[in-house]
This record gives sequence, C-alpha cells and structure tokens, in this order.
Amino acid sequence: MADEPLNQPKSDTPSNGLQSPVAKTAARPAPAKTAISAGSPASAQPQPAAAKLKQQKPVKAVVAQPAAVESEEVDSDDFWRSFLIMAPSWLVSLVVHMILILVLAMIYMTTEGDQGAAQIVAAPPEEIALDDLEDLINEEKELDVTDTTLGDPNFEATDTVMISPANDLDAAAQMVDLDPAGTEFAPRNLTQTIGAYSGTGLSGRGSGAKGALLARRGGNIHSEKAVAAALEWLKRHQLPDGGWDFDLTKCPNCGGRCRNSGTSRSRNAATALALLPFLGAGQTHKEGKYRDVVYHGLMFLGRQMKPDGSLNDSGNMYAHGLAAIALCEAFAMTQDKSLHPAAQRSLDFIVYAQDPVGGGWRYQPKQPGDTSVVGWQIMALKSGHMAYLRVPPATVKKAFDFLDHVQSNSGANYGYTGPGQGEATTAIGLLCRMYLGWKKDNPALQRGVEWLSNRGPSKGNMYYNYYATQVLCHWEGDLWKKWNSVMRDYLINTQATEGCEAGSWFFGEGGHDHGREQGGRLYFTALATMILEVYYRHMPIYRSQSVDEDFPL
Repeated sequence: MADEPLNQPKSDTPSNGLQSPVAKTAARPAPAKTAISAGSPASAQPQPAAAKLKQQKPVKAVVAQPAAVESEEVDSDDFWRSFLIMAPSWLVSLVVHMILILVLAMIYMTTEGDQGAAQIVAAPPEEIALDDLEDLINEEKELDVTDTTLGDPNFEATDTVMISPANDLDAAAQMVDLDPAGTEFAPRNLTQTIGAYSGTGLSGRGSGAKGALLARRGGNIHSEKAVAAALEWLKRHQLPDGGWDFDLTKCPNCGGRCRNSGTSRSRNAATALALLPFLGAGQTHKEGKYRDVVYHGLMFLGRQMKPDGSLNDSGNMYAHGLAAIALCEAFAMTQDKSLHPAAQRSLDFIVYAQDPVGGGWRYQPKQPGDTSVVGWQIMALKSGHMAYLRVPPATVKKAFDFLDHVQSNSGANYGYTGPGQGEATTAIGLLCRMYLGWKKDNPALQRGVEWLSNRGPSKGNMYYNYYATQVLCHWEGDLWKKWNSVMRDYLINTQATEGCEAGSWFFGEGGHDHGREQGGRLYFTALATMILEVYYRHMPIYRSQSVDEDFPL
C-alpha cells in the first residue's frame, strides 16, 4: 500500500473556500495559537520554538476537546477532509474494507433466505478436435424412438419402456475423465507371435498377414472376389454427404434401381455397417483403394456425434454400438491421434448408458439390457481395448453379470432378456464369453460351440450367421472346417451379379432375420461381406495374446 494518504487533495485550499487547520499550520510556521480552557480569558503567550513543536497536536486532538475553541469554527466537512489527509493510509484502507464487508454481509443476509438447494450443472465437454473432420459436432439430432430396432432377433412391439430401478444413479451424460491412452488396461504387448504371424487383434487385415491367414483359415480366391465386388457396391451407394442410407432410393447413383430397400431411418447405423467391411478388408482413411470413401464416412459419423459422445439416432443404442466399433477400429488400425477423442468418447457413452443394476444395454441409456444390443456394445469395448483406449473394469464386470443372467444350460445357451436358447442370442453370448476371457477348455463353451455346429449355417438369418461364424472361426479345428465350407460357398453362390445390384446380397427366405425389413439389401450386404472377411478380420482368439488377454476385471 502506498505511503501517501488516500484521496489527498491537490490543493491546500478546500473547495468551499475555507482554509483547513492543517493547511494553516503547514502554510505558516509562525507561532500558533494555543488552546484556551473554557472560562479562561483569551491570551496569547509566546513560547520557545522547541516547546511549541512539542505541544503541537494533530487536528483530531484539537477537535476532540469539546471545550477547545479556534478563531474559526471547524465544520464536519473540514473534519473528514482533515482525517483523510492526516490519517495513515492503512487506517483509511481498513475503514473502507470494513464498510465493504458490512455491505456485502447485508446483501447476503437479505438474499440467503431465497436461495434453494445448490444445483451442480456439468458443462458440456470440449468439442472433439478431429484433424480434417471439420465441425465435428455442429448439430444435435432428436432421438426417434418410433422406429423399430435394427438387428433385434426377438423384437416385440411394446408400449412400455422399462427403465432400470436405479434412477438415483442416472446422472447427466458426460465424458468420463479417463487417461488419454488408457495403457493401464490396454494390452501390455502389441507385438507377439501368432503361429508364423505377429501383430495385434486387427493386424491380420494388413497386406503382410492377410494372404497367409486367408489360406490358412479357409478363404480362397472366390471369397476374395466376392468381397471385392461387395466393396464396389457399397462404394457406389455412398451418399454425397459421406454417409449411407438403408433407403436405396435416396442414393443418386442408384435411384431405387436396387430392390429391397430397408425401412430403418438410422443413418448412423447404415453408415457404420457400410464402413465396417472396408475396415475389415484393411482399407482405412489413410491408405488403400477406398481411403476417400472411408474418410468421408468417418467424417459423416463425426458430424453426427453429440457433445456427450452419443451417436444415437433412430437406431438407438444399436446405431451407437456399430458407430463406436467403426471409430475404434479406424483408430486402432491407423493410430491417427485425430481420431482418439471421438473413439474414446464413444466408449465413454457406452459406459454411461449401461444399466447400473443388470449390467446390460438396450434401446435407451440405463434400460435393462437385451443380448442383441449387448453384443454390439461389448464388441465396441473390445475394439477400444485393443486400440489402447480406456475401458473401465467395472463396466466389463457388469456385462459379465448380464450374461450370467441370460444364460441357460450352465452357460452353453443364451436368451434375449432372460435365460433361453435362441440361435442368434446363443451365438452372441458365446462370442462375448470368448472376448471376456472364457478359455477353450471351458465345458459350457465347448457344449455351446457344438450346439451351433449341429445347427449349421442359416440360409436366411445373416444375423445369426454373422456371430456364429466368428465363434466357429475362433474355435478352429474340424467344427470350423465343416461350418466354413458350407457358409463360404453359400455366400459366394448367392451374391448378385447383374445390374446395379451386382456385388450385393438379399435373403428373402430361409430363416427369420429381423434386419431384413429394417436394413434391407445394405444390411445383408454388410453382414455377408464381413462373414467372408472372417479369415483375417480378427486374429484367432486362442492364438493371439492381444485378443486372448482378458478384459480388465
């Protein structure tokens, strides 16, 4: 604080024309008048200079004596002016601050009674900074719950929406504060030998291992030609905005020439399903023949992501799970840091949306789960785990608990929302068990694989075929060879070869697949293509350390 008095006047003459006592004392070093006691005759006694200095008092001493008189009367303005000039700066500051504190205290006391309970409002997370994906989050889409759900093997219309009873745990969706790379729970070693090959769970898609895995696991030149034709069909049906639509009439290159459009309005689900076969073939936004196709597809998904990480649209959590898989796989394959925020945030939303009681997922966040939706979320979490993204152990453990709830035959079969033996739900449950750490010598897993093998591939239910093919492929051995020879050749022989439909699939008979009406030709084409990519799309679970290593529990 300055040594000078606060608000010291620039002039010795007050504005009212009266000269202050201090000013008079400072201006005239001549002998000053002495204070006269009340009732005594006024007289001026000259004194020596030294004595006069000793007797000189501050203004406050003069005005403090009621009986003191001056030749001129000191009014109240002169008093405060004298106080501000003569008082120490620290004293002035103290008085001012005390006044301010009293004023603030009075304001607080008058408003305290009107204040309710404090409400904590979480600010939205920072926008996702994806390099080259401009304006990643620039609009929010309303969630349309009137549309039926893509890929639901046991969907039944209902007017009742069940929400988990743990409503007190339902907080606002917000990005979980996680480590950037999540190395604490990611695989500790991403380079390991797998037979004659090395790499991560997705490294079989690379040109180095792809050919060897294709031959070793049962693919051939005809299956690869079918994949190539399918990728061309998917490329032709990409919309100008970078996404895809189940309604093929909306594609300018098709205009409805392809039959069997889907009824689902979920653009995110359609786009993710179309992207996954490209990624499965080793095509990314960084390299490959279709890098521009993949780039624009990822950019479309980026624009649809909401601030909380949700990619829900009319496809509900199905759409989010599929889109999260696409983002996590793209990041895992390229290690493109610009994709990291979107990929991690998509996983964070899955963590948030999990039913806190049962551990599953369904159409809306926090609902009690069903096996169909759970399958896509677990696949997304596993893809993120292999990409070194952070996956909370509690989320994985709850998912394991959900599978325990819907299992039957001691874990060999699985139902939809409770114990059962559905073919699609059993295939989903067994594949999830594999990814969650069940070993090959698990008796329930052995019985379940044999159950699938005895049923064999379906001629129309591609949803079941998609999951069951992965289970048998990871199992390997004679059961896989038997399954593959039927499944592979059936898809090769049923692919469309003429007109705008060339390279696509649609199955109208031979199995009950709920995705038929909702996803149409695009849905069947994506699933059939990924089935034919199974040889290299994922490294064998029971040979690959990076995939075989359990989720963190």
